Amino acid sequence: MASNPLHIIIRSLSTSSMRHQMVKPPIQIFGLEGRYATALYSAATKLKQLETVESELVKFQGTMKTDKKLNEFIRDPSLKRSLKVEALKQVSSSLKLSPPTANLIGLLAENGRLKNLNAIINAFKVLMSAHRGEIPCEVTTAKPLDDATKQELTAALKSFAKKGENILLQTKVDPNIIGGMIVSIGDKYVDMSIASKIKKYSELIQSAA
Repeated sequence: MASNPLHIIIRSLSTSSMRHQMVKPPIQIFGLEGRYATALYSAATKLKQLETVESELVKFQGTMKTDKKLNEFIRDPSLKRSLKVEALKQVSSSLKLSPPTANLIGLLAENGRLKNLNAIINAFKVLMSAHRGEIPCEVTTAKPLDDATKQELTAALKSFAKKGENILLQTKVDPNIIGGMIVSIGDKYVDMSIASKIKKYSELIQSAA
């Protein structure tokens, strides 16, 4: 019987002294990015290095954005995998990355998956947000909200949170909604924009014509 791909990744990210049982993540993320992020979460949890790994990945992600040569090196498909593995081992050593972070980067280089590194880091950040009990909430308005309104909105949205959970508010501006707001919290979506109401009324008028 073929081995579970996720467990193969977990074994690759874990140290030899660790057991291979998987630590269940706070939420499930699907796809290749989800598998790698989940395996990394499991390995980092066992080593009690979750926050360390998150900090290292966020810093590395920022370096990829600002360091053009590093970004090109990671994304260049013409370079041999063995070359990338050795080069990134040196980078991990010079940056003194923790074993889970270094193992992730090395494994992606070996598997030719470095192009997915940014998405995997984003997936891991989502897992860590859930680990801290943060509920992502995106609010879109026609004009920027002032600080007082943001505080009132956060307080109102806390009714959706369970004990120990926190609302992580992000705001966006979209003049096309005209007024009102669109709220996306967890798996819930509420469109209270004026544009949405106009569209609804227009459809009712057209259907009655």
